[in-house]
Amino acid sequence: MTMLSRRLFLAAAAASAVRPSFAQVRTDFDFVVVGAGAAGIAAARRIAAANRRVVVLEASNRIGGRCFTDTTTFGVPFDRGAHWLHMPDANPVAKLAAAAKLDVYQAPPGQKVRIGRRNAREGELEDFLSSLVRANRAIGEAARKADVPCMQALPKDLLDWRPTIQFVLGPYGCSKDLNEVSAVDFSRSTDRDSEAFCLQGVGTLITRLASGLTVRLSTPVTGFDLWLRGAIEVVTPRGRITARAAIVTVSTAVLAANKIKFDPELPKRHVDAFNGLKLGSYDHIALELPGNPLGLQRDDLVFEKSGDVRTGAILANVGGSELCLVAVGGKFGRDLAAQGEPAMVAFAQDWLAKLYGDDVKKAVKRTAATQWNDDPWVMGGFSAAAPGAQGARRTLMEPFRERLWFAGEAVHETLWGTVGGAWISGERAAEAAMRKFGFIAPAPREEPKQEPKQAPRRRRR
Repeated sequence: MTMLSRRLFLAAAAASAVRPSFAQVRTDFDFVVVGAGAAGIAAARRIAAANRRVVVLEASNRIGGRCFTDTTTFGVPFDRGAHWLHMPDANPVAKLAAAAKLDVYQAPPGQKVRIGRRNAREGELEDFLSSLVRANRAIGEAARKADVPCMQALPKDLLDWRPTIQFVLGPYGCSKDLNEVSAVDFSRSTDRDSEAFCLQGVGTLITRLASGLTVRLSTPVTGFDLWLRGAIEVVTPRGRITARAAIVTVSTAVLAANKIKFDPELPKRHVDAFNGLKLGSYDHIALELPGNPLGLQRDDLVFEKSGDVRTGAILANVGGSELCLVAVGGKFGRDLAAQGEPAMVAFAQDWLAKLYGDDVKKAVKRTAATQWNDDPWVMGGFSAAAPGAQGARRTLMEPFRERLWFAGEAVHETLWGTVGGAWISGERAAEAAMRKFGFIAPAPREEPKQEPKQAPRRRRR
């Protein structure tokens, strides 16, 4: 038997003081899911369906994340965050609505364009759509050569439609100005022309889908200890929880802000991915307009032929109600939101008065505005990759130490910025984690997929 010298004993004792123990621990759960948004609920549902022990830890006091339906401010559903359900025929969230006994209906096709105080004429609307097609095509062509900013790829001859195209494709479609958006990321995003709405609200739908899951609200995760053998320890203000693995679905902005500590630290490529996929700015300014002073139909979408960045998009008579949503985004939207809710409401009223007449301001009753940039557990709108950072989405699909997976809209290469993309990402992460531990069968081998078509898109939020 080898004798342990005093010198070796002291060295071993010193090492154990600075290096965590690798002792096997008994876990509280099989999996911990961090974040109760669409991705987190999807992951937890998939794990629960496999009869594994799972808990969802949510920092805020509600379920849904950026899917938040407010039913108190106006007495009707008001989606403060996600509102559009893209490609409802293939969208797993839209398909689950029927089982949740909620109503999903098709959005009206197309949109209107306001030029001054009148609607665009047929020829003018054709010019707008043609310009939109050419802009999409130019970005796609540029992306095949290099990952440049989308702004750099725009055709030079958009003329007086240029500010409108920049808004529709940038702040409205990506939550960022086009000079901050990767042409490759933009061109790889899936066509989103087929749209639907949930009458009761997308937040209501996600909350309904969380029924039966173990969700601990007001429980922010502040750290992970991955030194334990066969387990991971999750640190919260309410104590520590052990599990075999964790799925992290919080926003890239929260992760980039280092609000969650990882021990050992994450690889640099993960940290770079958080920064490359930081959230843009996207907010709703809601105005109650009794009597339909805008003269619009239910769920009409209206853009302005704008001359500068101070513009927005109108979604009128939401769900047949008297509610009108003005969407603002990008740098202008961020700066406006930083001025506070009164400034946001004032802009929306002045802007609508410019387009529809001063009587609109007299018709406004109750108002509200979202400020997602100030939400400490979100810190922005949704992800759009910076130029050169499109590969960050795939980086975040890599597990860390085979114990920790990331999921969310930012972790889907083609459906980023959508509820459906977040949901699919959550399910994929849950399945990958369960395969790692042998809880479900390995995935069948897939044939290489073709690049998605570069179809013209009008992106909607």
